[in-house]
Amino acid sequence: MQSTSSPFPPAPFALSNELPDIGVAEFPQVIRRDLPGDTSGKPRVVPWLGHKIARAVAAACFAEGQDEEIGHQVQAEIEARMHRERPVFVHIEHIQDLVEETLIDLGHARVALAYGKYRAKRAVEREIAAQMHDAAAEHHATTQLELATREQLADIRARISFARIGLQRLTLTDEDLLARLLRSTSINLSAEERRDTIVLNAKSLLDLDADSRFFAARILLSYIYEETLPWKVANGPQALKEAHRKALIAYIPRGIELKRLDPRLTKFDLQKLAAAIDPFADLQFDFIGIHTLYDRYLIHHQDGITGRKRRLEAPQIFWLRVAMGLSLNEHEPEARAIEFYGIYKTRRACSSTPTLFNSGTLHPQLSSCYLLYCGDSLEEITETWRRFSHLSKWAGGLGCSWTAIRGAGAHIAGTNGESSGVIPFLKVSNDIAIAVNQGGKRPGALCSYLELWHADIEDFLDLRKETGDDRRRTHNMNTASWIPDLFMKRLKAISDGVLPKDATWSLFRSNDVLDLPELHGRAFEVRYEEYERLAAEGKIWTRKIRVLALWKRMLEMLFETGHPWITFKDPCNVRSPQDHAGVIHNSNLCTEITLNTSSDEVAVCNLASINIASHLREDGSTDHDKLRDTVTTLMRMLDNVIDTNFYPIDAAARANQMHRPVGLGVMGLQDALYDKKIAFDSPEAVAFNDEIMEAIAFYAYNASSDLATERGRYPSFSGSKWDRGLLPLDTLNLLEAERGIPIIVDRSSRLDWNDLRQKISRHGMRNSNCLAIAPTATISNILGCTPCVEPTYKHIHTKSNISGEFIRTNDHLLRDLQELGLWDDEMLADLKYYDGSVQAVERIPDHLRRLYKTAFEIAPTWVLQAAAARQKWIDQSQSTNLFLADADARTASFMYREAWERGLKTTYYLRTLNKSAIDSANRDRRAAAPVSAGKRETAASEAEQIACSIEAMRNGGVCESCQ
Repeated sequence: MQSTSSPFPPAPFALSNELPDIGVAEFPQVIRRDLPGDTSGKPRVVPWLGHKIARAVAAACFAEGQDEEIGHQVQAEIEARMHRERPVFVHIEHIQDLVEETLIDLGHARVALAYGKYRAKRAVEREIAAQMHDAAAEHHATTQLELATREQLADIRARISFARIGLQRLTLTDEDLLARLLRSTSINLSAEERRDTIVLNAKSLLDLDADSRFFAARILLSYIYEETLPWKVANGPQALKEAHRKALIAYIPRGIELKRLDPRLTKFDLQKLAAAIDPFADLQFDFIGIHTLYDRYLIHHQDGITGRKRRLEAPQIFWLRVAMGLSLNEHEPEARAIEFYGIYKTRRACSSTPTLFNSGTLHPQLSSCYLLYCGDSLEEITETWRRFSHLSKWAGGLGCSWTAIRGAGAHIAGTNGESSGVIPFLKVSNDIAIAVNQGGKRPGALCSYLELWHADIEDFLDLRKETGDDRRRTHNMNTASWIPDLFMKRLKAISDGVLPKDATWSLFRSNDVLDLPELHGRAFEVRYEEYERLAAEGKIWTRKIRVLALWKRMLEMLFETGHPWITFKDPCNVRSPQDHAGVIHNSNLCTEITLNTSSDEVAVCNLASINIASHLREDGSTDHDKLRDTVTTLMRMLDNVIDTNFYPIDAAARANQMHRPVGLGVMGLQDALYDKKIAFDSPEAVAFNDEIMEAIAFYAYNASSDLATERGRYPSFSGSKWDRGLLPLDTLNLLEAERGIPIIVDRSSRLDWNDLRQKISRHGMRNSNCLAIAPTATISNILGCTPCVEPTYKHIHTKSNISGEFIRTNDHLLRDLQELGLWDDEMLADLKYYDGSVQAVERIPDHLRRLYKTAFEIAPTWVLQAAAARQKWIDQSQSTNLFLADADARTASFMYREAWERGLKTTYYLRTLNKSAIDSANRDRRAAAPVSAGKRETAASEAEQIACSIEAMRNGGVCESCQ
């Protein structure tokens, strides 16, 4: 009740349904307090109503005889702060704290005191009301209910209340949720067993509706808070801010004591950093995201007596710890840490997994992948294995070129014997990757590359087969073919009738053609054909194979084993900014990094990815100011990685500090297209890929040049393409000239690249390479966005990773169906029946079926067109998965040829549906004709009609080793 003696109007902060007086999209939603006895299950979140701040302060001013205009000043200050920090949610208690702080900062201490007294009075009134309600509830409770059971019910009700914040699409009432969460629990379970059961029950709700994945996440989150913070769920969300402050201040010295954290973290002003923590940013986690973070990322300590693993950091403290680690060498470390933390908490972008694992720790190995080159001597081979072991130990994914090793049967001068070829060495490498996993956190991972003219290429193609001599198989190692343009040109010439169908390709032993691995473009072609003439004269060893036979074999192995991946040597080298400083011999584990390697240099890739969807305005347009800020901050963070990094081997340290390459990528592309209501397979989608990638490239190259002004150019800048005035868009013409064949990609641009070219000429670049699109398999799970640049796999499916199995639903589709009143049990059953496709569900409107095609319902050309539009701006490459509904070699052949003709540098997994899955998806119990992906109408010449009897392929899951 309101006291009659109070000078204040009733409940100045009691938020109502009044329309806001400002644009609510620019400000957070406000979490209001629970009302005693409120069991409606309605969300406790309301829009930002800034004028209520002014009104409440004006009431305090009136009581103290002060100018009521102070209220508008306070409102303006707080709203400016909200705009800077961009929180999604803010608790009403935090707003009131900010009011008092702002009043004091503005010199109105008396008004702040009066305001605080009123807050305290209202808090007492609420406590009395709550006690009265609790007493009434206890009076009416069932007499047989045990005290422990009542406590457990109160506990789970508090978790449900917390988990419902802001969720308006939950279809179950509180009582329904209570019943589901308590299923299979009993008073006899231990606290840990009860927790695990409730979390599993929450996990079972993931396919319920559009908000269930967030509800389930918050149930788990409430337990994580109790494990890592001085907080209990009964304390309510209003106590989270203070709990985080206390936890951070205690955690840093404790983590250092346990030898988990870098002692240099003590130099930070922890009180200042704690004030920046936004606990309500956690409300954006979905279940897969928070579970992955909890299971694999939060630093833990294992009790030596009980053996129980206890997490030491809450999610927002985890983000802040990573940001602190990246700010150690900054002149203003607190300010930079808060800036970097802001990128994470607002989900605008995310660093790669090794950075998240190790930033701020005693061994800050922050890099994602390493590229190696193995020379043709036993010393170099064993040194490569040593490097594998040390790099894998510290969570590095590996890519290695083996082309320099001579083929089987080649003469060994030192022993007068014959070489066993490259395959036995790959077998050992495979076993090293198994034995030395990535820091005990995930399996070791290696991708081996071999150039297509190598004498052992046919055995290389068979490495992943399940049959044959197991001593010549590498079941745990990825493989990729490093293909020169000359091979693709011969393949095209056969198709065009310029060469006969039986035209051949020559295989050589590396020790006879020592310079071929170092050549590319026309220089490679001239030298290769010269070696063919020498072989014809009997001067060097060769073996010929029909071009079509080798190509067919490559495609067969892709369908059967998923390997070797198809990557293109010449586009990588011709378009490389660092063509003056070496040769690119291979890509990395996930095919997006293209950097020079040698026996002396191990290339290093340092990765982060932008969430594209978080940079769109409500009308679907790109927020360029926000995007520029994000890219600029990320480039600084990535550049800091290079200097902060712990390098397991000297060759990696030398290369990274000499060239300073980074790989800024993207994720959430499909989310952005959904938000813009653009179908993936449309010219508009290709245009958006072009537009957004141009903007990111422009801002990234600008940021690197600005860093060069501040910190100096990278040491090997002189003579680079940057130094010669050549930007990535310019290099398309170079590639076209080298090939003598047009590159099928639009060359238009929107931004002022001439001005940027002049800027780089004046100031240079801080980083030799800036952009690379990695798979983001894990970090996109954490951020709750679609991975990388991929179309939606299925609208409902089971996702498996080393954290377990999870039901994944397309949140965008569910929201649209709920808004149309179409989401119900029958629709869920239809989605499951049709294997995650909506094309055969007649109740769904045509425009939604058009928008929500899955990856296997989109013609491959659209994936390739979008990839080509992005590739023209990127100075490295991109992890481009390709999708085929049918394991058809002819279609696959045209698809890979199109990838090459459009100038792609690399491709990644080829994913197909197996025959049984296709049959299941195409059955229609209503006898309606389902909408299938359709036949790819490709008018192939006879030479392209490659027979293929393979019916299914093993889907090559998503690489988690980089991201």
